[in-house]
Amino acid sequence: IAYLDRTVHETDGEPKPNGGVSTLSKSIDLQGRVETGDKTTIASKDFGGLYSTKPLALIKPAGSDDVSRVIKAASRTPRMTVAARGNGHSINGQAMTNGGLVIDMRSTEENHFRLLNINGSLFIDVSGGALWENVLTRCVSRFGLAPRSWTDYLSLTVGGTLSNAGVSGQAFRYGPQISNVTELEIITGKGDITVCSETRNPELFFGSLGGLGQFGIITRAMVKLQPAPDMVRWIRVVYTEFDEFTRDAEFLVSRDDGESFDYVEGFVFCNNDDPVNGWPSVPLDPVHGFNQGIIPQTGASVLYCLEVAFHYQKGDHPSTVDKAVAGLLKPLRFVEGLKSEVDLSYVEFLLRVKRAEEQAKANGIWDAPHPWLNLFISKSDIVDFDQTVFKKMVKDGIGGPMLIYPLMRSKWDNRTSVALPDSEIFYLVALLRFVSRGPSVEESVAQNREIVEWCIKEGLDFKLYLPHYQSKEEWKRHFGNQWTRFVERKASFDPMAILAPGQNIFKRTHLS
Repeated sequence: IAYLDRTVHETDGEPKPNGGVSTLSKSIDLQGRVETGDKTTIASKDFGGLYSTKPLALIKPAGSDDVSRVIKAASRTPRMTVAARGNGHSINGQAMTNGGLVIDMRSTEENHFRLLNINGSLFIDVSGGALWENVLTRCVSRFGLAPRSWTDYLSLTVGGTLSNAGVSGQAFRYGPQISNVTELEIITGKGDITVCSETRNPELFFGSLGGLGQFGIITRAMVKLQPAPDMVRWIRVVYTEFDEFTRDAEFLVSRDDGESFDYVEGFVFCNNDDPVNGWPSVPLDPVHGFNQGIIPQTGASVLYCLEVAFHYQKGDHPSTVDKAVAGLLKPLRFVEGLKSEVDLSYVEFLLRVKRAEEQAKANGIWDAPHPWLNLFISKSDIVDFDQTVFKKMVKDGIGGPMLIYPLMRSKWDNRTSVALPDSEIFYLVALLRFVSRGPSVEESVAQNREIVEWCIKEGLDFKLYLPHYQSKEEWKRHFGNQWTRFVERKASFDPMAILAPGQNIFKRTHLS
């Protein structure tokens, strides 16, 4: 601690170790490793690529005890901050800290992986630093089981997505990932190693779920499992009218279990031949292109794609699958002839974005800046959003996917820290920009800000998902009537819960 304190003060806000790695490691009695200098480069940036800041050191903990020691040391050292880094997929620098300690949670990935049967229900007890893609493949290959709810991209850590929510096309049925976890181990801002659940330390449990890392670092989670299907039929259908698209999407997510598809998402695309945001982005089968001649001549600048999936087993007769899928598609009002489908294994389907990542890395665009904007928009305001944002502001595309699909509020636990719109049905809207393909970083950030400011000005019932604000007033507006509860919860578990505009939510600890 004395070493850390001296280092921070001597370098006037730009800490650089002057006593060597071994001194730092011994000062907090780590079983893991401490890396400094050039070895911290990976921790000085994140997927967003919008910020770059150099930490004092990158900590590779051996386990929860190391994480606890690091946080306790930081809490006793003036101006020292801590950030947990999973796979660095944050957008606005949440996994970084200037001159502080970044904890590499991936080093703990193998610490926990255990199948549990509790009163007939199955769970996987897994490390917070484990990647979801590895949890998926290991659960399916070993047990024929899988978690119930996912994110689209699975190269994310368990602790990272549970600190936000974890949303994808299964959330309409099972809720987000935070609705499918029953126990957590958390290292609080005081450095306490605490196990919590709905009945054991419930304030910490629900506060940490969707708590943006402000209550501590999730080092272990117990996640619900169910039997994994063998196969998935993945289907895309196209709409020219927004009201028909939303009607069908809302119809599907409102149906009872067994009466709808197993996955429902959607996206907006440009009515042109742009390879990224236009017609070529729709077909799932590369052999069959997009027949734009079928599109009614409405003159619309954007079109809409509803994306659904049906789970089945290898032993199911093909005609049985065909009949079930045809029955689910029959009531939908998509443009006849504009349907694309493909059959994949369940694991291949869930890892579909991984293939896109590999292609993007090969093309040199994966490491481009990603000024993404993610919002939850109430059903009552989604038509206005479409008219102004999709049909005007981003009608020429953004250089990346523009997702939109409905979610059910009743599938979310209102005891967690996630802020949601008020209506039962609300939409996830995600503008996933890749700067190398579209406007500049500055233009993209400015447009994101313009969209958010328009939502506020028009009084839309909306919330930022993966929020990042710069002032206390913005955070208070975001949390609304949950603000007091959030702050009081935070203060209970972190001795440094000091509000400070301009430094995310709290002044010293930044554990998201």
